[in-house]
This record gives sequence, structure tokens and C-alpha cells, in this order.
Amino acid sequence: MRIGVEEEFHVLEVESGLLVPRAEAVLEHLPKRTFTTELHQSTVESNSGVHTSLDDLYADLTETRRRLDKAAASSGLAVMAAGTAPLAPAASAHPTADARYLHMTEEYRRIADEQLICGAQVHVDVPDRDTAVRAMCVVSPWLPVLLALSASSPFWQGADTGYASWRTLVWQRWPTAGPAGCFASAAEYDAAVEDFVRAGIISDTGMIYYDVRPSSHLRTLELRVCDACPRAETVVLIAGLFRALVTVARERLRAHGGPVCTGRHEWLRGATWRAARSGLEGTLVDPETHREAPAPQVLRKLLVRLRPALEAHGDWDTVRSLARSALAEGSAARRMRRTAQDEDLLACVDMLIAETRGERARGLRDPSRPSAVGGSRSAVLRRALPEAIGR
Repeated sequence: MRIGVEEEFHVLEVESGLLVPRAEAVLEHLPKRTFTTELHQSTVESNSGVHTSLDDLYADLTETRRRLDKAAASSGLAVMAAGTAPLAPAASAHPTADARYLHMTEEYRRIADEQLICGAQVHVDVPDRDTAVRAMCVVSPWLPVLLALSASSPFWQGADTGYASWRTLVWQRWPTAGPAGCFASAAEYDAAVEDFVRAGIISDTGMIYYDVRPSSHLRTLELRVCDACPRAETVVLIAGLFRALVTVARERLRAHGGPVCTGRHEWLRGATWRAARSGLEGTLVDPETHREAPAPQVLRKLLVRLRPALEAHGDWDTVRSLARSALAEGSAARRMRRTAQDEDLLACVDMLIAETRGERARGLRDPSRPSAVGGSRSAVLRRALPEAIGR
């Protein structure tokens, strides 16, 4: 069961830390097969290779990030993996000149205008489309845990939202976003998707934005619920857990000889909200009891549940170690808030860029000294930032 990852990155101006619509300046230095545009020109996307081991996936992700960082730096820019950019001016929307994207901005207006968010998607091999569709029902109850691990978007246009993943709330405004329903077959799923298209709700099948879905062009099941992650290690952890979830789902489907549904899924939207609100630092909804439980407890329950599958893939030691680190250090949202409190949002941006590059050490920075991303942060610039964010 091979895995692959798509990552989205914000494009920032180095000196100010502000989101800027200069994706093309970055992409012109990179191969189109691996790197591409997104809805807005402030975002670039990378596509990993296909891997069987988490070690190989990690090597791929870190090398891809190095190439992206180098390409951005050549234009005086930086890239950052996080659900939202802490310093994103209100007028940041600059759609990519593509017919599909331009239609989306015209049809969905403010929803598309405010799509200044980045996610990480994980693909896992499945033998056929029927398996992918049926597995969605089995894996869905545990996806809020993966969202909590990825939470990296507490800030929106310069303010703390009170959420660990504000990206989730922005994302769920699309008419097809959120938890997936249960379908007995690929034919049933495809018919439901076609109903959306015929009704004019979406223009194409690629606009099905469920938290998990069968890929529209690959023989994979695709995880879509997660924020972009500053640390590549977090992406690897989520990829390992998701592959194990799909493995367990496939085993259950084989054992039952057909579709498996554990019951009604209306509670999942609330469980997703809970994960977006609290991340790893609060409570989650336990998928087995449907009751509140501390996030570390729910994550440990997931690890126990998935251990046989993780061991079968040779992933147990890696995933257990990364999970322990995640619980010890907290979510990216927590690190971001701590940095913003100790210093300011510019320092938070510096930290995210450094983590995207693979740098982990962080210390308090003298505002008069060069930042982690190069350049300097003058007092005049700091005073101007709140006004820039409000425009």
C-alpha cells in the first residue's frame, strides 16, 4: 500500500511576512510535474512521489521543501506550510488566470475570495474504486484526530480566532465540504456526485471536498481534512496513521464481504468542529463512546487500535515516536500562539518559515536584528502592520 502527499504552501514577502500573490515567480524556477498553482496566486502546491516507506516519504518531502525554499528565495520570497498565514491582508485574493479557477471565483464569490488557506492531502493505494468508497465510512470517525494533529491555523488576518484550525471553518463553507456520507458502492457515490453537478452546485467532480474521498484521477483514497503542517515530520505521522486506518478498513471489508457501517455519522461534523477548536490541547470526541475525552487519550487509543497495521507496514516505531513528540511539544497552533505571545506575529511567521525549511531551534529574537527569514524588522514596519492587515 503505497502513499503519496500533496502539500500547499503560502507565498510570503520576506521583509514584511505578508501573504503576496507571486506564485508564478516561484514556480518558474521549478518543474511543473512536481509543483503547480492553486486557486490563488499566493499559494503553490507540491506533489510527492509514490512511496512504500515513511522514511522515503520524509526524504522526499524535505527535499521538495528545500527546492521550494530555494526557488522562493531567488525572488526575495519565502514559503510557509500552515493552515493560514498569520499576516494575510484582507485584500490578498488574486485568482490564478485559469478558466476553472476564474469560474469558481465568480460563482462562489467571498467563499473563493477568502480561500487563503493551505492543506495537506495524503493518498493511499486501494485495489479499486469500490473499496475506496466503502472504506470512507470505516475511516471517517477517526479523521478528527488527524485534524487535531495537523492544527496550524489559529490566526486569521492578524487576529487570534480562538480556534486551533481556523482553516477548517473557512473550508467548510464550500457546499461539498465536511464529513463524507456512507455509500454502498462506487456507482452509488458517483451518482450522488453527478447529482451535485446536474444541480449546478459544483461544476466538476474535482469540487467534491469531503474530508476523505476516492481520488478523481488516481486509484487511491485521499485524506483532505488536515491543515498544512509546518513540520514535515507531522505530515509523515499523519500519512502513517492514515495508511493504517485504510489497512484496517480494507481488512474489515474483506471480513464482512461487503459494506461496513458503524452507524449514523451526523455526530462527525461536531467532532470535526471540536478538533478544529481545540487541536491537541483540549478535548476530542472519542469515536467509540461519542463522549468528550482528552486529546492525548484519544490519540493513544487510536495508536493501540492501529498497532497491528502499523507493525505490518514497518511503521510502528516511527509513528509511536512521532506521536510522542507531537503530544510532548503540542500542536503547531500552540507553538504559534506561544511565539506570538512571547514576541509578535512576525516572529510567528519566522518560526513557521524556519520549520517549513526543517529548522527546529527557536529563541527569542531581538526586533532590531535580522529575522529568521532574512532582512530586518524595523519599528516603522511593525507599526504599519496592523493597518496593512486591515486593508
